[in-house]
Amino acid sequence: MTAAGTVSGMPVDAAPLDTTRELSRLATLINGGGTLVLTGAGISTGSGIPDYRGPTGTHRGDTPITLPEFMSSSLVQQMYWARSHIGWERFRKAAPNAAHYAVTALQQAGSLTQVVTQNVDGLHHAAGTTDVTELHGRLDTVICMDCGTVSARERLAVRLAAVNPQFHAQVSAPTEALRPDGDIQLHADDVAGFRLVACEACGGVLKPNVVMFGEHIPGRRYQDALAHIHDADALLVLGSSLAVGSGYRFVLDAVKRGIPVAIVTRGVTRGDRHADITIDADLCTLLPAIVATVTGSR
Repeated sequence: MTAAGTVSGMPVDAAPLDTTRELSRLATLINGGGTLVLTGAGISTGSGIPDYRGPTGTHRGDTPITLPEFMSSSLVQQMYWARSHIGWERFRKAAPNAAHYAVTALQQAGSLTQVVTQNVDGLHHAAGTTDVTELHGRLDTVICMDCGTVSARERLAVRLAAVNPQFHAQVSAPTEALRPDGDIQLHADDVAGFRLVACEACGGVLKPNVVMFGEHIPGRRYQDALAHIHDADALLVLGSSLAVGSGYRFVLDAVKRGIPVAIVTRGVTRGDRHADITIDADLCTLLPAIVATVTGSR
């Protein structure tokens, strides 16, 4: 089995020796076709977007702002949008990595049925993957909490820059790196002078068009995503700790259906005890190796 090659022009390293057996089993499973993929933050770390928990399963830094907190105070909204205004410039420049392109390659090879992601970065689409269900929405859109109008995040960035012309120049150095939800921790003095803008349609409160902590995934979207389990022959979880119940439910439903579950991520996950295959490995290395194996056997 050769695990070296390229995917979409990106270099592929050989899989670590201690994962070779499990990699072979995973390749056999995927080669059968009909695999539903669920991805989490771990698939985007290679693009410079950090995950929430890391290999240890514990939160990195502060817990993100919750929906009740966001809606309860204009000061919290000011803090969120000030931090997001700086973070967005970095977040929007993130590009798909080898793992995203590998998912696309497997889909194009006919190995995958659907792709469901917990991520809000849009990188699966950017890598050319189709039939993607984005459970938690996308950070490149904004929604009005009063009238429901959805608009582009780029448009909001222009409007915020217009009412805060000196903000980027005056802001102190961020106190930490980019966070998973696209914002950056700033000093309180920087946030205090930041001005907000309202919905252009009704003057209402603007919120990122993503499922925030403390908010439920829209019911129809979630049920439609779960329904893919009934058409799948296997479930492959990539880069998710499954700590959030909405993701863990996919594993439980797969077990009920009696289809195999494979989990590839760094560290332990909530679903490991239910999995037929578990691999602790870097997705940017392992997934292209899987592509080379699967496509080379056809």
